[in-house]
Amino acid sequence: MSATDDHAARHLPVAGQRRVRAAARLLIARDGRAFAGMLALNALAALAGLASPWLVGRIVDETTSGAGVGTVDRLAAAILVCALAQLLLTRWARLVGHRFGERLSAHVREQFVGRVLGLPPSVVERAGTGDLAARGTGDIGAVATTLRDAGPDMLVAAVYSVFILAAVFLLSPLLGACALVGMLGIWFAVRWYLRRATAAYLAEGEAHSALAEIMAATAAGARTVEAFGLRQRRIDACREAVERCRVTRERTLRLRSVLFPSVDVSYVVPVVAVLVVGSFLVEADAATLGVVVSTALYVRLLGQPLDTILQRVEQVQSGAASFARVEGLGAVPAAPAAGDRAPVGGAVGIREVRYAYEGRSDVLRGVTLDVRAGERLALVGPSGAGKTTLGRLLAGIGRAGSGTITVGGVPLDEVAPELLRGHVMLVTQEHHVFRGSVRDNLLLARPGAADAEMHAALGAVGADWVAGAGSGLDTELGEGADQLRLDGAQAQQLALARVVLADPHLVVLDEATALLDPRTARHTERGLAAVLAGRTVLAIAHRLHTAHDADRIAVMEGGRLTEVGTHAELLASGGSYAWLWRSWHG
Repeated sequence: MSATDDHAARHLPVAGQRRVRAAARLLIARDGRAFAGMLALNALAALAGLASPWLVGRIVDETTSGAGVGTVDRLAAAILVCALAQLLLTRWARLVGHRFGERLSAHVREQFVGRVLGLPPSVVERAGTGDLAARGTGDIGAVATTLRDAGPDMLVAAVYSVFILAAVFLLSPLLGACALVGMLGIWFAVRWYLRRATAAYLAEGEAHSALAEIMAATAAGARTVEAFGLRQRRIDACREAVERCRVTRERTLRLRSVLFPSVDVSYVVPVVAVLVVGSFLVEADAATLGVVVSTALYVRLLGQPLDTILQRVEQVQSGAASFARVEGLGAVPAAPAAGDRAPVGGAVGIREVRYAYEGRSDVLRGVTLDVRAGERLALVGPSGAGKTTLGRLLAGIGRAGSGTITVGGVPLDEVAPELLRGHVMLVTQEHHVFRGSVRDNLLLARPGAADAEMHAALGAVGADWVAGAGSGLDTELGEGADQLRLDGAQAQQLALARVVLADPHLVVLDEATALLDPRTARHTERGLAAVLAGRTVLAIAHRLHTAHDADRIAVMEGGRLTEVGTHAELLASGGSYAWLWRSWHG
C-alpha cells in the first residue's frame, strides 16, 4: 500500500467541489420558497437604495437650472422615504435569511449525526475519534455560521451590487465602462485569493483534526503514558501538531493580508476614473453634472456591498472547506448490502476465516471453529493472538477477508445490521455512560423494560450501589454536584446490566469484567452465567478461572486455533493451555 493509499484508508474523506455544489443545491431546494422570498426582499431593498444617488443627481441638475427650494425639499423628502424603505426591507430580508440559514444548519447537523451513526465501526476506528470530533464541532459550527450569517449577507450584497452596476450603465454606459475597468484590480486580487484559499483552509481543518486526535488520545491514555515514560514523546507529538496548526493558520492569514489591502486600494480607482472622465464629458456637454455626481455616488456606494462580499468571502471559503469535510462523510463507501434473513438460535460456525488490518499481515490465519447453541466457550491465548479480532468479526465489526462466519445458521453477510445487533452483543472493557438517569441508560438496551426487570438486571451483575444511591433508578449520572459520578467498575456493571436486559442469543464478552477487582469479577461472572444460561457465550479471557467455568476452551496462538476441548481435556493433553494454567497458579 502506497503512502497516499494508507493516508486515504486512515482518514475520513473530504467531498470534492462537484459534490459540495450538488449538496448546496439540495440544501437550498429544501426551503426554496424562503430562498425565493429572501431574493425578492433583497431586490426590493436594493431598488429602494438605488433611488438616493439618482435623486441627489436630480437635485444637482435642478439647482443648476435654477429650481427653487420647494423642488429640493420634495426631492430630499423622497430620499428620506427611500432610505427608510431600504432600512425596513433590508431588516426584513435579513430576518428571513437568518431563519432560512438556521433551518438549513439544523438539517446539516441532523444529517451529520445520522451519517456518523451509520459509519462502519472499522472506518471510525481507522480514522480516529479526533477527526469526527473536529468535524462535528468546529466544522459544523463554521457551516452553521456561514449559512446563518455569511451566506445571507453575501446574497444581499451581491443583489445590491448588480443593481448598482445596472443603474450606472443606465445613467452613462461610458462612465460605467470606466468604473468596471477601474475595478479590475479587485477581480485580479480575488481570483488570486480563491485559487489558493480552498486548499489552505482544508489543510488548516486537517491540522486541527490531527491535533484534536492527538490530544484526545493523550488524555484517554494518560495512565499508560505515565506508566511507560512516554510523557516527553507525547509532548513532542502535541508540539508538532500545534506547530502544524500554526503554519496552516499563518498561511490563511497571509492570503488575507494580501487580499484586503489590494481591494482597499482598488475601491478608490473607479471613483477617480469616473470623476476624471466625467469632467471631460461635462465640458463637452456630453453629460450633465448631475449624471456625473450620481454615477460617482453609485460607484462609491458600490464599495459597501463589495466590501461585505470580500469580508465574507474569507468566511465563506472557510465554511465551504468545512462543508466539504462535513459532506465527506457521505462519501464513505457504504457497507455491502446485507440480506434480511434472521438468525435462528445461537449456534456459531467459523470456516477458514482469514483477516488482516490495513497494510498488515494476517491476524487470523484460517480459523475454523464450531460453537453449539447455548454453549459457553472461553477463548484464551497470549496478547496479539487474534482473540479480540475474532470476537469483533462475530459482532459484525468488519468483514472477514476470506472464509465464512455463520450465526444462527445464517452467514453474517446476509444479516442486516439491525437484525444482527438484536441477535449478537459485544461487550468490552470500553463502555460509555450517557448523561441522564440510571433508568435512561438501561432503557437503551430494552425500551419499555419494567422497573422490576431493571432491578433484576442490576442485581445479576452485582450493581448493588444503585439501591443505595438515594433515588434508585432515577439517580442522575454525571459530573455535577447533584449527580452520581461512576467509577470504572460501576460503569462496567451498568454496561453488563444492559446485556442482561437486551437478552441477545449470542454474547461476546471481551474482557468485560477487566475493570472489576477479582472477587467482584468472579461474583459478576457467576451472576451473568446464571442469567445467560441457555444463551451462547463466547468469553475472551485472560483470567483463567473464566476458562475453567466454560463448557469448552479454545486456545489461539499466532492467529490460529491450536487447541479446543474442556478444561480437563486440555490439562491432560499437556499443551499450551496446561502450561498457561500451571503458570497462572504459580
